[in-house]
Amino acid sequence: MTIKSIKTVKDLAGERVLVRCDFNVAVEKNKIIDDFKIVQSLPTIRYLISQGAKVILLTHFGRPDGKKIKKFKLQVIKIRLEKLLGKRVTYVEDCIGAMAKSAVARMKNGQVVLLENVRFYKEEEANDRRFAKVLASLADVYVNDAFAVSHRRHASVAAIKKYLPAYAGLLLAKEVLNLNKALRPAPPLVVIIGGAKLETKVPVIKNLRKKAKVVLIGGMIAYDFLAAKKWSSGRYRVAPASRRLAKKLSYQNVILPVDFVASDKSNGQGRIKVVAAADLPANMWQLDIGPETIRLYARYLKEAKTIIWNGPMGMFENEHFKTGTLAVARLVAAVSSGKAFGVVGGGETVAALKQTKMMEHVDWASTSGGAMLEYLAGKRLPGLKKIIK
Repeated sequence: MTIKSIKTVKDLAGERVLVRCDFNVAVEKNKIIDDFKIVQSLPTIRYLISQGAKVILLTHFGRPDGKKIKKFKLQVIKIRLEKLLGKRVTYVEDCIGAMAKSAVARMKNGQVVLLENVRFYKEEEANDRRFAKVLASLADVYVNDAFAVSHRRHASVAAIKKYLPAYAGLLLAKEVLNLNKALRPAPPLVVIIGGAKLETKVPVIKNLRKKAKVVLIGGMIAYDFLAAKKWSSGRYRVAPASRRLAKKLSYQNVILPVDFVASDKSNGQGRIKVVAAADLPANMWQLDIGPETIRLYARYLKEAKTIIWNGPMGMFENEHFKTGTLAVARLVAAVSSGKAFGVVGGGETVAALKQTKMMEHVDWASTSGGAMLEYLAGKRLPGLKKIIK
């Protein structure tokens, strides 16, 4: 494998470098509550500044569906970027047109411009070639540093590479290197899959279970496996298609929870008790893995030499149902960066890991969720074409 890194370009001084970032961060009341993705992008931005490039940043933010919506404007991103970089960032309230062209034309070497939310144009998600060409006209070089959207066939990720020489940013290169290491695991490999939407996890479970000692299941997708075993799924109604998928994935090394922390209210505000997985009461919801499951999963994790984790074990944002997810997070962190090589991905999974204050002990915390799953499933990502060979 060869990564076409931006560091291979010998002279970037004066070059207009368009960097596709992923600054799609969590914001509440116009305040960023988690700047992890922005922080991870800083090495690429700082490297380009140090080389005297004219740094043009492009990102999406939220889901405006091709409309210019005030709450999805990037002023809040600009403010945080300036604070993190310790440098002025020029924010342009469009990503194409006269305003963008004028701002780029006035740039001096080492300056940074942040263009407006690229998803304000419907052409972005349509992978429109004309739109991509207009974006490309602003720059001399294109850098993809947004691994988290590299599974999307969007104009600023895929089509744009037809019109500019394309390179990997430092973050994207690290993502690929670390995920490739996980795909060539030192045995035993332990895979932990949680969260929801089983259909998005099927390819990665199929691909990794062949290499894994065990695949440990938790979260909402556990319901689907309960239904596949013809066990009670409590008050949750499993779709027939999801039950069939889970049945196909019920390999011997796919390990299900043996107990749950359950509630008679879906929001967890009702009566709470620990129940056996095989006996989930018809009037209850499972909202976390139970103590016996934590002990079982701990035994596998303590023996692991490689760990891949995507998806929480339950409703960890609720005080009563965070124990399972945080226990797994602590276990993964405790054996990583030493005994085992640990890779963690997905927004909720990384958020849970942060709560343990042990994130620095994990070998790699990915900025991506869906892209990580697709890459680990062996799929070719559109955003990596012409960059990774």
